Amino acid sequence: MLSEEKMMEILEAYDLTGSFRATAALCGVDHHTVRRYVATRAAGLDPASVLERPKVCDPYLAKIEEWVERSGGKVRADVVHRKLSAMGYEASDLDPRVSDGAAFLSACG
Repeated sequence: MLSEEKMMEILEAYDLTGSFRATAALCGVDHHTVRRYVATRAAGLDPASVLERPKVCDPYLAKIEEWVERSGGKVRADVVHRKLSAMGYEASDLDPRVSDGAAFLSACG
């Protein structure tokens, strides 16, 4: 979730540009993020009050954090993925850009 200041920056930039993509480029976020905040505001809701949807790895975050901490951040993402799969994790195959457990943790959390 973005800070309230960042959300306001996004909305102000959108008001100036009128474009999701231009706003995204200015603010360093994805254009889908801009669209979501603009739509939330248009619906009369506070963008800061909208909760993030749960991620598929949320039930496993404590275990991933434990493995990363115990290994000093050296655990490989493929090892984390294999261990999680044995525990019932049913997400798609590991993204090849994720190289270590800490990156896996940040990618899913």
